[in-house]
Amino acid sequence: MSKADQHHRRPDDVVAGPCPHLSEFRVGHGAAPFRSLRECIHVRPPGRASVRRDQKEVTVCGACGHAPPRLYACLACAAVSCRLHAPSHAAESPGHAIAVDVNRAELFCCLCEDQVYDPDLDATVVLACGGGSSLRPPPPENLRKRRRVDYRPWDPDLKERVLISKNSTPLPDPNDGVSSSDLPLGLKGLNNLGNTCFMNSVLQALLHTPPFRNYFLSDQHNRYFCQQKNRGKKNEGSNSNKNLRICLACDMDAMFSAVFSGNRMAYSPARFLYSWWQHASNLASYEQQDAHEFFISTLDGIHEKVVKDKRKPHTQGSGDCCIAHRVFSGILRSDVMCTSCGFTSTTYDPCVDISLDLEPNHGSSAKTTPTKAHHSCNGGTETMSSSQSSSVATLIGCLDRFTRPERLGSDQKFFCQQCQVRQESLKQMSIRKLPLVSCFHIKRFEHSPVRKMSRKVDRYLQFPLSLDMAPYLSSSILRGRFGNRIFSFEGDELDASDEFSSEFELFAVVTHTGKLDAGHYVTYLRLSNQWYKCDDAWITRVNEHIVRAAQVYMMFYVQKMLYYKASEEVVTS
Repeated sequence: MSKADQHHRRPDDVVAGPCPHLSEFRVGHGAAPFRSLRECIHVRPPGRASVRRDQKEVTVCGACGHAPPRLYACLACAAVSCRLHAPSHAAESPGHAIAVDVNRAELFCCLCEDQVYDPDLDATVVLACGGGSSLRPPPPENLRKRRRVDYRPWDPDLKERVLISKNSTPLPDPNDGVSSSDLPLGLKGLNNLGNTCFMNSVLQALLHTPPFRNYFLSDQHNRYFCQQKNRGKKNEGSNSNKNLRICLACDMDAMFSAVFSGNRMAYSPARFLYSWWQHASNLASYEQQDAHEFFISTLDGIHEKVVKDKRKPHTQGSGDCCIAHRVFSGILRSDVMCTSCGFTSTTYDPCVDISLDLEPNHGSSAKTTPTKAHHSCNGGTETMSSSQSSSVATLIGCLDRFTRPERLGSDQKFFCQQCQVRQESLKQMSIRKLPLVSCFHIKRFEHSPVRKMSRKVDRYLQFPLSLDMAPYLSSSILRGRFGNRIFSFEGDELDASDEFSSEFELFAVVTHTGKLDAGHYVTYLRLSNQWYKCDDAWITRVNEHIVRAAQVYMMFYVQKMLYYKASEEVVTS
């Protein structure tokens, strides 16, 4: 291979740009070779396109005579080569770098040794597949029968208003001397019970998570009925110790009642702390714990109790079994592709949050003399030095890194079912199903295997108030991988988030200050476009630039538009 060709070879750690060999091929041949392939495209029953071959003959590599699963036909001379000999053919014959994958009808650059995309070939395949009228297959039968109902606010009639007034406690007037605070209803401090700021910070976010809050305030989990049911189980003598263990959902319901009662005095979540200790006995101590670990453990405790009470198995990723999973549960998709034959193994995993690595720091050597201003949405301005701004990471960059293809190391080879041996592979993550509330966990605590010690990453993170998650959905990732091809391969179905909104709005930020083993957690809440700092028992108003300058550890985004599904049960009068 010549030095010029080696210069065009793409390193594994560099983001690829437009293929220069494809550009050269189009200059010399135009789009005619791609359009002429239309008569050669064959569509198999599952909708997978390939190049038509003679059924009586076995297509083999012209150099070695073997017939591997992946063969490439040169678009300049129609010579067929395997993955091993295709680069040699392109290097020996100038202008023969572009070939078509016989099995998948995809373009392949033999010099870059990578798939390339061309709109003319993609349009040819779409027309050959008979899909020129639609870019998406018809929805499944179960989705076509579904109907949505518009949200209509409840307007109580006169009889209902009388019942409400008889069974309600009037809220104190902020101007009558009982409480001088004009904070929004439900916003009150939580007393620190001894290194419990990790718990208070997460509880503040949960108390103001809209779907989670609406569930408990509408009495969907009544703690009195739950306790009566548990007492009935005790009388029946059915595993009383386990069933009567204090319910986290009941204590959460009690906390919502106390926080939204109108009393502005700080609340002590001692009962909830005790219940959590019963669920996570390994974390039962007055030592500082991790807020993210507490968040996961709390959702797990609510889920475990509700599922056992309802006696119904948990369907992976369904999110229908408990309020914790209905609000926070999504599904991640993981694709591992063999770099030798292209075989892809796909797995789906439920998740209640997404842990993100901070982007690498590339600005450590910058000087600090010049400064630049950062303007916030409410008109506030903050300045930072050039060294600080050059090392700024962004949430968008973290999500891009999370969904970017990653080449696994030689020690992480996976067993390819098609090659029947362990091969090097590429791994790519995407989001199969979006939750109602997306929680992002920033990995600020890392362990160095060389120094054998842990440290905290103190870096600035920029984040938007509004976030569009569409680019990170599985459907978007697959379209980027295969172009606008409407017929995908096995396991490449459309993502399950088409019926939900991909637009999210930030409402809570959990921050951490201090060292790894001796720090402090604080939550910032965004209510009615106003930021509030929740520092244990103290609640104060703050400007947006204060929040943006904090060391973000967890972020909570809620969907801007929530869809209400009609009940599938038959209602009889």
